[in-house]
Amino acid sequence: QVQVVESGGGLVQPGGSLRLSCVASGSIFRINAMAWYRQAPGKERELVATITRDGTTNYADSVRGRFTISGDDPKNSVYLQMSSLKLEDTAVYYCKQTLITWYQHAPALDYWGKGTLVTVSS
Repeated sequence: QVQVVESGGGLVQPGGSLRLSCVASGSIFRINAMAWYRQAPGKERELVATITRDGTTNYADSVRGRFTISGDDPKNSVYLQMSSLKLEDTAVYYCKQTLITWYQHAPALDYWGKGTLVTVSS
């Protein structure tokens, strides 16, 4: 009923930039929050950035100043603009959208995409 799909991953050189996109589709009544996570090989999944309905953003210390999260609620979309990329940014990036469907107005549930791979390498 609700599908979340990421796109924009790929191979980029250190110091380069990349923009990730995530769009949700289906019976969406309201999106409460959106977030990006990432998981590097052999490591736990970590929170990268969040944005709430009022536009408040938060970032992991490792990406603050380099990454920017933004949302477009009418389009059910969230974006992650990544700049000054480092080797340690290599990971599968996952999008999570916390939303309420038309079929139930409470509670809000988390919907995850399948991930998009970002590889930073020279």
